[in-house]
Amino acid sequence: MSQGRSRWSKFALNATALLAATALTAAACSSSTSDKDKTATAAAKGGSTPAATVGATKAAATVAATKAATTPAAGATTAATAAAPAAGAATGVKVADSALGKILVDSAGFTLYTFKNDVAGNGKSAGEALTAVWPPLALSAAPSGVAGATGAWAVITRADGKTQVTYKGLPLYYFVNDKAAGDTKGDKVQGVWFVAVP
Repeated sequence: MSQGRSRWSKFALNATALLAATALTAAACSSSTSDKDKTATAAAKGGSTPAATVGATKAAATVAATKAATTPAAGATTAATAAAPAAGAATGVKVADSALGKILVDSAGFTLYTFKNDVAGNGKSAGEALTAVWPPLALSAAPSGVAGATGAWAVITRADGKTQVTYKGLPLYYFVNDKAAGDTKGDKVQGVWFVAVP
């Protein structure tokens, strides 16, 4: 009988010791886990921590700001983007009458624009990074004999390898939100884009 009690006592002591050791290990692990470890663990489980939430919010804000700066103006649609002439689609340039007076348009009647940040005659385009919204007027040869236009025409090769027509030394652009021939929605955008005039 005493032998049975002895075995039971040893078992109880071993179980108690094991529980105590487990509790100590758990306490040590939880106190030494850093915020970085908690964030990684929470992310692995599909959850979040304050640090992870703040990081995600900052990243989302940065992406939104970048999109806002490079996306066509409010109201632009895929159809509007498709309506704007593709670079090189025009076959020439002409002078047209508009509500803004006489302006330059391509052979299909789409309005052409100049960018205030361009320097006349330097052979460069300051709008190369904005091609998605302000595509260049790309022709293989400079227009000639354009009735009503008195300035000099030329074609430059941009740093991206594309050609762009210039008038009076300034590169000419389209505006992606001009949905139809004759639209002039790009005039005075951000105070730096203006319809090209003869």
